Amino acid sequence: MASIFSRIIAGEIPSYRVAEDADNYAFLDINPLAEGHVLVVPKAEVDYIFDLSDKQLASLQLFAKRVALAVGRAFPCRKVAQVVLGLEVPHAHIHLIPMNSEADVDFRSAKLSLPAERMTDIAAKIAAQL
Repeated sequence: MASIFSRIIAGEIPSYRVAEDADNYAFLDINPLAEGHVLVVPKAEVDYIFDLSDKQLASLQLFAKRVALAVGRAFPCRKVAQVVLGLEVPHAHIHLIPMNSEADVDFRSAKLSLPAERMTDIAAKIAAQL
């Protein structure tokens, strides 16, 4: 059975798409730690990021860098954190999170609940910076 991320990439489940290329897909986390929290995933369904081929991993990281720079322009912050974390979805993914302190990337923190209109605006704001 396809992972939820594969189903999002295929368009079976809606997402707030930020960017896409032939091999990778970036979309807003629906339970964000901050406005601008993006998930970057390879289109290839691979559970563990270090099981990606060198070529796939390099492609994912370069794509994530491009998206992270756009996130930073759209949501000015000290840095955009890159976090590889999560066992709940068997599909490699990178979290990109605008941060001003390390506390901003504490996954035990309460998540934001943003209305659909705001999520659409955030995705467009980041995409415009690409």
